[in-house]
Amino acid sequence: MASGGFRPLDEGSLLDYIKGTPSLSSKLGGEVVDEGLEIKEVGDGNLNFVFIVVGKAGSFVIKQALPYIRCIGESWPMTKERAYFEAITLKEHSRLCPKHVPEVYHFDRDMSLIGMRYLEPPHIILRKGLIAGTVYPSLAEHMSEYISKTLFFTSLLYTTTTDHKRAVAEFCGNVELCRLTEQVVFSDPYKVSQYNRWTSPQLDQDAKSVREDNLLKHEVAQLKSKFCERAQALIHGDLHTGSVMVTQDSTQVIDPEFAFYGPMGFDIGAFLGNLILAFFSQDGHASKENDRKNYKSWILETIQDTWNLFERKFLALWDENKDGKGDAYLPQIYDNPDVWLLVQKKYMEELFHDSLGFGAAKMIRRIVGVAHVEDFEAIPDANKRAECERKALNFAKFLMKERRDLFSIGEVVTAIQRFDS
Repeated sequence: MASGGFRPLDEGSLLDYIKGTPSLSSKLGGEVVDEGLEIKEVGDGNLNFVFIVVGKAGSFVIKQALPYIRCIGESWPMTKERAYFEAITLKEHSRLCPKHVPEVYHFDRDMSLIGMRYLEPPHIILRKGLIAGTVYPSLAEHMSEYISKTLFFTSLLYTTTTDHKRAVAEFCGNVELCRLTEQVVFSDPYKVSQYNRWTSPQLDQDAKSVREDNLLKHEVAQLKSKFCERAQALIHGDLHTGSVMVTQDSTQVIDPEFAFYGPMGFDIGAFLGNLILAFFSQDGHASKENDRKNYKSWILETIQDTWNLFERKFLALWDENKDGKGDAYLPQIYDNPDVWLLVQKKYMEELFHDSLGFGAAKMIRRIVGVAHVEDFEAIPDANKRAECERKALNFAKFLMKERRDLFSIGEVVTAIQRFDS
């Protein structure tokens, strides 16, 4: 369908759009019949409209980017081009890891609109499942597969510098979303900002302590530099527990509109950091019937398993492709077992510390920055919420400043338990 330029859609105008778009109408049986077709706007995120379209013969999701940040309003403009980068990332990540990324059916650049597979119930946003205390036995296995494949196959460990630089250049166009991340993750929490908020007055001093911690500021500056300058792989860019949908046996990664070629540790840290936030929130969701202690243990196991499985799978992909076209470590140079083990050890050690640092930054911004997480926000008692948030914030500050002294995910888990006691 020729869109004739951008216009925001609602349930009524979306129906007309679907009728004129064969790649979408065909998913509903080839002919859209108004009767029996359900269209519901369900977007609860910060940026976009999201519609679920269900007919008698099929279903899909429509996501439309708006020219501003939805949760703020038109006073904070935002490029609609983010939909383009989301669409091409979904397609590329789906090619690399089809089991864990939904298929794209349609993309309209003029309308900033993506049509993709509807992840039908019982799929649920992972964050909501974690708040409810639901165990997902395959989560670590699935997420480690997604992260290892999408990061390895878009890095110089696998690709040539020619192909890599061409891809990096393409994604430099997503600069506005990168600038947004720079602001809300690496800048605003460490200064007075009109957008910052926290549980007040309980955390007033805690927020102030972040703004006055010189070592913390030094560390976040180093992390911001890596985020801005290191084009390691095509990262999701916003891989928190709200960007993952799950069932007991399915894990699907969605919403990569912040995608660009950046540091691998940003994706890993975002996911692990949000699991840690979920851990510290559990006491606020506990009841007399369920103290959540067993569930907290499962979250810690999932944190540990996610990193360990990722490391194992990533190194296996590297070993399998060490004689391939990747330009990072040429086989003519790294041609004996000792040097091969050395470069892998140093690479993974740096990646581990990057992941911890970025994870800490993502945690801090969710407690004293602009956009918080439902894990804490759903705790009705403000004093209890602040108690949970303070533990998470204190751990995140420790993690950012002391991460280079931690050499295994087991040590990280032990530190989490110490701050929770």
